[in-house]
Amino acid sequence: MTHPTPLMTGDRPATRFATLTFHRDIQAPPVVVWQAWSDPVARAIWAAPTPAVTVEFLEADTRVGGREISLCKVEGQPTIRCENRWLVLQSPELSVSSEVISCEDRIQSAALVTAEIRPSDAGSRIEVTVQLSSLSQDMEDGYRQGFGAGLDNLVGTAERTMILQRRIQAPVAAVWGAWVNPETLPQWWGPDGFTCRTDRIDLRSGGEWVFDMIGPDGTVFPNHHLYREIVPRQRLSYALLWGENGPKHAEAWARFEEIDGATLVTLGMVFNTGTEFQNAKGFGAIELGHQTLAKLEAFIARP
Repeated sequence: MTHPTPLMTGDRPATRFATLTFHRDIQAPPVVVWQAWSDPVARAIWAAPTPAVTVEFLEADTRVGGREISLCKVEGQPTIRCENRWLVLQSPELSVSSEVISCEDRIQSAALVTAEIRPSDAGSRIEVTVQLSSLSQDMEDGYRQGFGAGLDNLVGTAERTMILQRRIQAPVAAVWGAWVNPETLPQWWGPDGFTCRTDRIDLRSGGEWVFDMIGPDGTVFPNHHLYREIVPRQRLSYALLWGENGPKHAEAWARFEEIDGATLVTLGMVFNTGTEFQNAKGFGAIELGHQTLAKLEAFIARP
């Protein structure tokens, strides 16, 4: 789930088995903490325990049975490979995953990671239990350092994350089709009374959408979406820029889940800073975002 700092101090572990527990209080509701904990976009933001560590995600599939593979790199040290398997996902309160750490094709450790998220006076509390088996060297201290730092990062990430959800009475194929069609996306995107004027649009991994949002009073808001990943009928992720090639203000994702014939749409945004997040809340971004998802539903329902 996060990246330990292995201690390369001998061929056999001093302590083979350990149970580690961590907890953090977070000023965000459980649904936000859950998304920050489980979504690949957010996880990529908080996964590195320190600035000296670079984490590269090779795979990220947050579904039961899905796999996450990442590489942990520190200059002058061997690359560490982390492979996670999601075993249980009960949004927004419980996840269980397995984790195998290897280095230079040698397995260092295996672990079972359980995360529980509960409401608290602060907003939420996350409790993480790691049942660790060190296989090549003593990994306990490395896990304590890595998970401790990673969860500190998670707190900062969750507290600048905005989550919008809407259950739309339509199949995933219809909702997905309205979102990734360059003809239809500009027709419904934006809050009530806003229209979109597109310069260019290329809705694929590595593509972009350069457009202006025009408010009811004629005010023009330049936008630029850079698409990171598009997984058909499952998820898409993108960076939000202030105008064409302007400064980035958030990393975002949209997720589409089938529930009893309907589609649960989750739109998430991790703002660059807490200040930007508070500013967005201050001008009504949450309410405006819900209006946008309502327009999507109305568009799909049109005859």
